[in-house]
Amino acid sequence: MKRKSLQGDVCPIARTLDVIGDWWSLLIIRDALMGARRFSQFQKNLGVAKNILTTRLRTLVTQGILEMKPASDGGAYQDYVPTDKARALFPVLVALRQWGEEYAFTPGEKFSALVDRQDGQPLGKLQIRAHDGRILEQAETKVLPPASAL
Repeated sequence: MKRKSLQGDVCPIARTLDVIGDWWSLLIIRDALMGARRFSQFQKNLGVAKNILTTRLRTLVTQGILEMKPASDGGAYQDYVPTDKARALFPVLVALRQWGEEYAFTPGEKFSALVDRQDGQPLGKLQIRAHDGRILEQAETKVLPPASAL
């Protein structure tokens, strides 16, 4: 079944999912932000089929989320390097991680931890803030149609 393109949708979430909406892409971005650079590293870390990895990497490069650069060790291979667009997805990955920590594990089940490099402490819970700094809950927000958007 062919996937429907969301490229022309007025919703920013839909357009974002059109680019990074499959789990492999998000896991590739996660690994790239953690230092993976080579095709073989992604393949080994994720256990993804080579044809799927090739397609996802190509899309991430085309979308400007990763860029290909000559290997940092001077080898014949290319490195996949995260761009500013990839680094801008870090809060999205943290939000997914924090949701998973709360809802995807049974009580007492162990999971990997994301910590502050400076003090080794877990990150605080992400919060949505208004322009004036107030913490907002979902019910305190609304979506405006495109003609009304800022």
